[in-house]
Amino acid sequence: MQAMTHWQRIEAAMQGAATDRAPVALWRHFPDDDLDPDKLVAHTLAWQRKWQFDVVKFMPSGTYGVEDWGAVSAYRGSPNGAREVVKPAVTRTEDWARLGTLDVRQGSYGRQNRALAAAARELKGEVPLLQTVFSPLTTARKLATEGLFADLRCSGAALERALGVITEVTIRFALDAIDAGADGVFFATQLASFRLLSAAEYEHFGKAYDLQVLNALRGKARASMLHAHGHDIMFELLADYPVQMLNWHDRTAGPTLAAAAKGFPGILVGGLDEHGTLRHGSAEAIAAEVRDAVAQTGGRRLLLGPGCVAPIALPEPSIAALMRAVQPA
Repeated sequence: MQAMTHWQRIEAAMQGAATDRAPVALWRHFPDDDLDPDKLVAHTLAWQRKWQFDVVKFMPSGTYGVEDWGAVSAYRGSPNGAREVVKPAVTRTEDWARLGTLDVRQGSYGRQNRALAAAARELKGEVPLLQTVFSPLTTARKLATEGLFADLRCSGAALERALGVITEVTIRFALDAIDAGADGVFFATQLASFRLLSAAEYEHFGKAYDLQVLNALRGKARASMLHAHGHDIMFELLADYPVQMLNWHDRTAGPTLAAAAKGFPGILVGGLDEHGTLRHGSAEAIAAEVRDAVAQTGGRRLLLGPGCVAPIALPEPSIAALMRAVQPA
C-alpha cells in the first residue's frame, strides 16, 4: 500500500478502512515551560517534527482552566509532568455562587489558544491538532479539589449553577480553539469512574454538561477525542459521546481494545502501557505490545497511543522502537 499522510491515516481509521500502517501518537507535558506560550509552542513543534506522530495533542498545563478563577497550582515533580492545585478557588459551598463568567480570550484561557494558533500556523494543517479541553465537572473538581464530592451530594443546586457557568466558558474556549486552528478537542473527563461516582451521579453532574460542550462543536470539529481517565471507567455511559476517538487506560484498567471495539464505533486510542512497557520495556516488548493491539482490533479503527500522558522521562530509544514497530514489514 502506498504511504499515507497523517490525515489520510486518521480518516481511513475513522471509516474502518485499512491503513498503510497503524496510526500512532504520544503526548507529554513540558512542566513549567508549559506556562510560557512561546516555549510551549517550541516544544510542541520540536516533538512533532522529531517523531511525526499522526495526531498532535496540544499540551497546556493541566490546571490552565482554573487559574482565572483564582486556583493556584504548582509542579511538584510528578513523573507525568502534571501540575497540582495547591490552593483551591472553592473552599466552602458558598464559593460556588461567586464563580462568574470569564473572557476566554484573556488570562490563562486566552494564552492557550494564542499558543495553539501559533503552533497551527507552523503545522499548516498537515496533521490533526487537538486542543486539550477539560469536562466541566473535571474543572469543578480542580476548583474545589476533594470538597467537590460533598457538595455534589449535599449541595447539588449550588454545584449545578456553577457547572452552568463552567460549561458556558468551556464552550466558548473550545469554539475559539477551532477558530485558532484546532481540528477538534481532546476532551478529558477525570470523574467518569465508578471509584468516584455512581452512574446516576455522573449522568446528572457530568454527562449532561459534557454533551453541551461536545454538541456545540458538531459540524465545527473535524476530529475530537474523548479521554476517560482512571480505573473502572463508565465505558457504556461514554460510548455514545459525539466524538471520533476514544482514549482510556486499556492496558492497566480496561476494558481491552477488543472488548471496547464492540461498543464504540470510532477510533480506539490505546494499546500502549506508557508507564510499563513503553517506559521500561525492551524494543521487542514494545513491538509485541504493538502487535497485540493490532491483533485485538484487526488493525482497523485503531490509533496506537498511551492510556494517558506519557512520562516526561520516557526514553527516546523507546519512542524510536515504537515508531519502528509500526512500520510495515
